Amino acid sequence: MRTKKYKNHILILFAHPALQKSRVNKELIRAVRELDGITFQDLYEIYPDFHIDVRREQALLQESDIIVFQHPLFWFSMPALLKEWQDLVLEHKWAYGKEGVALRGKKLLSAVSTGGREFLFRKGGFNRFTMKEFLAPVDQLAYLCGMDYLPPFVVHGTHVLTESEIAGHAEDYAAIVTALRDDRVDLDAARSFPRLNARLDEIILK
Repeated sequence: MRTKKYKNHILILFAHPALQKSRVNKELIRAVRELDGITFQDLYEIYPDFHIDVRREQALLQESDIIVFQHPLFWFSMPALLKEWQDLVLEHKWAYGKEGVALRGKKLLSAVSTGGREFLFRKGGFNRFTMKEFLAPVDQLAYLCGMDYLPPFVVHGTHVLTESEIAGHAEDYAAIVTALRDDRVDLDAARSFPRLNARLDEIILK
């Protein structure tokens, strides 16, 4: 059993089948993977053959208070391995159903990167739907498992970001992960924004 040093232990489940091509996710990972109180899992690195160790993953989930799905938005969804992870690990009578209470009360966060700029994700925009609507399956997953689904952390326009802008997003990601770990996020205030990193100064408590 993990010794509890912080208010919340965070499990980051990262999925990207071509990380070498992602400037943004490389920096986001660098910002959080060595933080105390964080368990970081690169699913494509651990399970290149898609043979997921279900019991190991369930044990990690049970030890954690906050779970993060970090991934690029691929065809308005998630990479295949993260979906496979959900299909296999979140078993009936363990994660959901009348007897499935293992995740009840935990928090779930999506940390998403996308090449689309923010104005494209709206009613009448090029992508026709909001980011919240594209992430509705994860929201419903959280609901069925009795989890609290937080507003997402989203990095838009990844193809056109400068190196300094990417560094800024990485700094924000580390700030929000650290604040969640230390229970310093005003969740009521956060829910008034479409994404956690819209106004960090208004949701992170000093």
